[in-house]
Amino acid sequence: MKYRNRNRSKILASSSSKMVLILIITIIYVSPFFWMLSTSLKADHDLFLSPPKLIPNPLIFQNYKKALEYFPFFRYFRNSLVITFGTVLGTLLSCSLVAYSFSKLRWWGRNFFFYVMIGTVMIPFAVTVIPQFIIFVKLGWINTFLPLIIPSFFGTPLYIFLIRQFFQTIPDELLDAARVDGASEFQIFLQVMLPLCKPVLFLIALFQFLASWNNYLGPLIYLTDESKYPLSLGLPQFLDRYGTHWNWMMAAATTSIVPIIIFFFFAQSYLIEGIKISGLKE
Repeated sequence: MKYRNRNRSKILASSSSKMVLILIITIIYVSPFFWMLSTSLKADHDLFLSPPKLIPNPLIFQNYKKALEYFPFFRYFRNSLVITFGTVLGTLLSCSLVAYSFSKLRWWGRNFFFYVMIGTVMIPFAVTVIPQFIIFVKLGWINTFLPLIIPSFFGTPLYIFLIRQFFQTIPDELLDAARVDGASEFQIFLQVMLPLCKPVLFLIALFQFLASWNNYLGPLIYLTDESKYPLSLGLPQFLDRYGTHWNWMMAAATTSIVPIIIFFFFAQSYLIEGIKISGLKE
């Protein structure tokens, strides 16, 4: 009896320590968002109080209206949507096609070229940025969205690897049955493989959405016209050109993450499943 009670106490202590650790990590990750939201609802005279007010009183929701009217927020927002959805579409299309070829099609040198592709992950961005810039200058794409969107249609090695790992879990007998019924490889890809890999596609869509939505260096390099800036490049202009209204700045930043929250809300079931299966081995 004492042995059982001792084991139960150890299990309870272990569970409690894990919960405390998870709570501490959650607070660390949530605190910047809470501070941004709190600052966005503060009056001007509450911004630099010491000690600071964590919960503003009263709540100044007018800051959001002023922030959206103070600089061309919706123009930047529209540009971000165009760039982000273009890159997400290109990434899903190209990566899934390449992953299907590496996982289900038999061709000479398949494994060799797969490992070569994986090796390109180790090439730093600083090595490729200048050659890419020269290529886009020659093509006349500078100050357009094309340098930010078109490269996504050529695949991303990490995403190709994740989709390939998932494709490997689908039995070949399912594809053989479709071939016997007269389906082409492209029909098998569209009608058999893609419906089965929704979780990993949603996971990759989220990763790419976050990467494109928060991309600062790419637009900074390729865009020169302010009317084409996305939010990631437009929000810093808030402080550089429009003054230091920190509460308005935080209101604009809070509004800019709404699309990410909406995307996660509608796709969370697929995302959780995709996270669980993305690390499956062959």
